[in-house]
Amino acid sequence: VTTSSVTLGCHKKHQHTTKIPLPSHFSHSIQWSNVPFFTVPLARAHGKSFAHRSDLRQAKRIVVKLGSAVVTRGDECGLALGRLASIVEQVAMLQNQGREMMIVTSGAVAFGKQRLRHEILLSQSVRQALHSGQNQLKDMSLPVLEARACAAAGQSGLMALYEAMFTQYSTCTAQILVTNLDFHNDQKRRNLKSTLHELLRMNIVPIINTNDAVVPPPEPNSDLQGVNVISIKDNDSLAARLAVEMRADLLIALSDVEGLYDSPPGSDDAKLLDTFYPGDQHSITYGTKSRVGIGGMEAKVKAALWALQGGTSVVIANGTHPKVTGHVITDIVEGKKVGTFFSEVKPAGPTVEQQTEMARSAGRTLASLEPEQRSDIICALADLLTERKDQILSANKKDMEHAVSRLSPAMLKRLSLSSSKLNSLSIGLRQIAVSSQDSVGRVLRRTRVANNLELEQITVPIGVLLVIFESRPDCLPQVSALAIASGNALLLKGGKEAANTNRILHELAQEALSIHGVKDAIQLVSTREEEEDLCRLEKMIDLIIPRGSSQLVRDIQRAAKGIPVLGHSEGICHVYVDHEASVDKAIKIIRDSKCDYPAACNAMETLLVHRELLRTPLFDQIIDMLRTEHVKIHAGPKFASYLTFSPSEVKSLRTEYGDLECCIEVVDSMQEAVDHIHKYGSSHTDVIVTENEDTAEQFLQQLDSACVFWNASSRFADGYRFGLGAEVGISTARIHARGPVGLEGLLTTKWVLRGEGHTAADFSEQGSMTYLHENLPVARVLPGRRTTS
Repeated sequence: VTTSSVTLGCHKKHQHTTKIPLPSHFSHSIQWSNVPFFTVPLARAHGKSFAHRSDLRQAKRIVVKLGSAVVTRGDECGLALGRLASIVEQVAMLQNQGREMMIVTSGAVAFGKQRLRHEILLSQSVRQALHSGQNQLKDMSLPVLEARACAAAGQSGLMALYEAMFTQYSTCTAQILVTNLDFHNDQKRRNLKSTLHELLRMNIVPIINTNDAVVPPPEPNSDLQGVNVISIKDNDSLAARLAVEMRADLLIALSDVEGLYDSPPGSDDAKLLDTFYPGDQHSITYGTKSRVGIGGMEAKVKAALWALQGGTSVVIANGTHPKVTGHVITDIVEGKKVGTFFSEVKPAGPTVEQQTEMARSAGRTLASLEPEQRSDIICALADLLTERKDQILSANKKDMEHAVSRLSPAMLKRLSLSSSKLNSLSIGLRQIAVSSQDSVGRVLRRTRVANNLELEQITVPIGVLLVIFESRPDCLPQVSALAIASGNALLLKGGKEAANTNRILHELAQEALSIHGVKDAIQLVSTREEEEDLCRLEKMIDLIIPRGSSQLVRDIQRAAKGIPVLGHSEGICHVYVDHEASVDKAIKIIRDSKCDYPAACNAMETLLVHRELLRTPLFDQIIDMLRTEHVKIHAGPKFASYLTFSPSEVKSLRTEYGDLECCIEVVDSMQEAVDHIHKYGSSHTDVIVTENEDTAEQFLQQLDSACVFWNASSRFADGYRFGLGAEVGISTARIHARGPVGLEGLLTTKWVLRGEGHTAADFSEQGSMTYLHENLPVARVLPGRRTTS
């Protein structure tokens, strides 16, 4: 306490502790004062704070502030060792990535309190045993422990704990205790900065704390009024000051709340603010401070704004939640939506959360429109696709020019639009317009539960849909039309490679929606939102539909833990050629299934051939056709065993090639083909080619795939070809929608019960009423109207 020094813990093969003497005036035992830091934060040499979360990946120098609630246990006596260990692991990992990490920590008082309580209890128990002559102890009361004494007793133990934890990662640490005077005096401040710079240069993690052994009791927040003046009165202000002095790129302040809310956390209407901008203080109210510590959210916000003004980005997040503590720091550095991000750059448009709220509000109005009105909107969009085709194709040309050197030929084909594609889209939208006449509000079931008590099951929209798609701008009008027809609000996130095309198509969709005043029902996310962050809006989004590569779908399914995902991660489609197959049909179906559009999810990936067809003219013709179409063949293990010189043997029978490649495997029977598909397929689309009707029916009945075909190409697995007008994707799930998902798959149901004062007690043993449960004829219900029988 009385010696000014920096304690260095270096954990290599041989552990040792070194004390580096500092000038005698580096630290003094003084009381806190309201002496401000500089009235204007220093400007960083490398520019302003980061404008967007995604920029945080570039952070080189990072300060991590650990609040008292993060470091201490719930009983405030002792440290939360599990949390501390996970935090140390993350800091060490980032340090080993080449970043410069600094920790501002609390915890000395709690650690000291635990230590002193143990000593007092031990002392009292010994005295009582001596006085009573018995081993049985009486009730013992503990004196109130003074915080400064606890800090003095706990500081060395806290540092020893950090050293032991960082040892596991071969990381050196150094302890620095500071007071207000160390920043108020120019020479002391220069010495402190010089020491910190030298430690960082040597790849050492400085662990900094206020010298709580010499401070007076905490004072009110009067010294934090205004962001241009700041004093060291707690670790929030200390972390902010250090971050600015050291020109840190990022300050991560961990506490026991998720971040900053627009009202006190726990209140009914409280919403977590993803981003906070200077000048927004008037829009929030502060709750009580955490269970421990001397700061509060107001102090944190003012310290964060001060650091932000000095050029350091700030994130306030929860460091106590057991599900996120193990990766909260690394998630923040990776730019994920964790806590509240402080930014000086306010976006020109609404945030994605605001867009979702706008879409939900307008979507409710859309759902209440008459079917004819929703049909009008879809027809208007169909007209706009052909009327504005020059604008659309011009925007698409720009996207193609930018993408030609970055995308594969298959992806470029998906990105490209043409007049014929737009005409086909327009036709498909008109089909959807017709089907929308009988969608929302359709009565599926009517039951007379009892006299004057009738129950109806009615189709209703799901709510807010999030559709994430890659390189396929034609997806936007299709999905928009389906959302309009089903009365759903829609949030769209397209790939940046189609940004120009998506923008014009979205403008046309909103123009059509404006006919009936529901323009905001469809929103295009144009901000720099990561897909994983969108998947965390579980309170705002009801269903996610990914459309793109299998990797995209898998990533979305993994990220969307609280939101249902409709789709398929793979399209491993099979064509089985039976020994009773027609030669012409087999050749035609195989060619179309593989070669029509190899990148499509409904393209054939594995060709199963009955063993009796080997060394027959049919098999030879199949091989010749595939070679003519430049299809690369991979041999399955069984097929390879029949050949002296075989093509390259397949690495896996569960492969989606997405190109002019396929696997050929041999089976002994239709049943073996079914078993193979169940084992290696993805339940997408599978085909049998045979002239034997009994064999075909067994295949169709036994196979558990979303689409099963007899003597037809796998490419028919498509919403447009099924007559659905369009699809939002193909689902291989076994609940809700399955196969090509069109209008019906975007609807759910609700139950409507109409009575005249009925109660459940009326139907008890002592009641006067009995259940009838009579099925009634169904008729369509229109918005705002009651059905008629």
